[in-house]
Amino acid sequence: MMAKAPVAFVTALLLMALARASIVRADGHCDFSEETILIGGVVPLSSPGSVAGGIGMDWGFQQAVADINAGCGIAIEGVNHRIKVITADSEGISEYGQLAVERLIFQDGARAIVGFYHSAVGLATMDMVQEYRIPTIYAHPRNDYISASGYIDYEGEPARSSQGVDYVFRTSPPSSIVGKVVTDWLVSQGVEDVVLILENTDYGHPAAEAERAHLERAGVQVDQLEIELGTEDFVPILSRLWARPEMPDAIRILVSGETSYNLTQQMAELGIAPTPDTICVTNHLAFQSEQYWNTVPDGNFCAFDRVGTIPSLYNDLAQELDRRYREDFGDVLVSFAMEAYDSVWLMADAMQRAGSYSDPDAIVAALEATDIDLSQGHYYFTYGSHNPVIPEGTPAYLWHQWPVPVVSVMQYFEQDQAALDAAVIFPEIFQTHGRDYFQPGNSN
Repeated sequence: MMAKAPVAFVTALLLMALARASIVRADGHCDFSEETILIGGVVPLSSPGSVAGGIGMDWGFQQAVADINAGCGIAIEGVNHRIKVITADSEGISEYGQLAVERLIFQDGARAIVGFYHSAVGLATMDMVQEYRIPTIYAHPRNDYISASGYIDYEGEPARSSQGVDYVFRTSPPSSIVGKVVTDWLVSQGVEDVVLILENTDYGHPAAEAERAHLERAGVQVDQLEIELGTEDFVPILSRLWARPEMPDAIRILVSGETSYNLTQQMAELGIAPTPDTICVTNHLAFQSEQYWNTVPDGNFCAFDRVGTIPSLYNDLAQELDRRYREDFGDVLVSFAMEAYDSVWLMADAMQRAGSYSDPDAIVAALEATDIDLSQGHYYFTYGSHNPVIPEGTPAYLWHQWPVPVVSVMQYFEQDQAALDAAVIFPEIFQTHGRDYFQPGNSN
């Protein structure tokens, strides 16, 4: 589905937030240069990648472009420039993501890159944007190393940041942050035995490792099963659960994209989870309620992680984006569309303050000094060349990492429930229904 062109709209919040950057002019009159600033966007728009994720992110790109250009674009030395995001399809495959990055840089002339959905594609392209000196914001991948790569290498030794400019930034939370929220909730439920079902990718393995470590530190027994993305028949894998002496207290699905829907539905059909005895924690795509219920009709009472600000905390800009998304797609705004929207704004804001779209080092310096409110909250980067020493005991992934993304656990408790009506059950400060869990079969 192609998103409709939005009506030019800038909320009062956005006007205040961007006044510092002088991107928006109150008089609404714009005299544009003929030269358009090109930014590349990399997302999965074909299988086996998460197509729904790619469509949502591209929608976010184009909404940001429309809003920025409606506010006279980016002013460089007194000249207004329109921006344009050229979106390339990674298909969720590392090699295709690399080809997309090269095409955006060398064929299309992109001055910066935003987006990315899959961790595997993110990991495969980081060295490229470093080599080609292209400021890049990874808006959705969760592998811890994506941001830590600017501070340490895989062996834990000092990385390129100590030798030169690091062009990689990230706004999505690392797996370790997401995993800790989910596992803290599971531990609070008193679970003693958890099975992790993970995809065999650079997202699945580190995410499982992080969550397993959190659970085992709390004394929880953890087993895991691996699947391949694109698998359609999960009965052979799920049958291993029936072979256990008893079902686990919880099953956590670390599988991305549409594959997570298929796995969750087959697990529910077989009566494995959710049940009164076994908690189901599925992928965050469950928040897309219309698609979730169409493909997981037996998935009531499944919990899921929600990355990004929750609807009850939406600011004015998020509410406006939600209105547009509902108009275009008939469903509630998804977090990865917000991530994509904000990543374009962050890059445009940095170029504005750097006074250049062609000096990558100046853009990086401006990104490090980010101080702006957008749809997901207040953005800043604690550690970078502007503050190069990460204290001992502080995770290396906080390098060029937005440190305060909102992560919560939500749960459906009524059949065909809209995502906005699902309960936020953890952390307690965000709870919307005064409950930390709805037992399957009982929504009271």
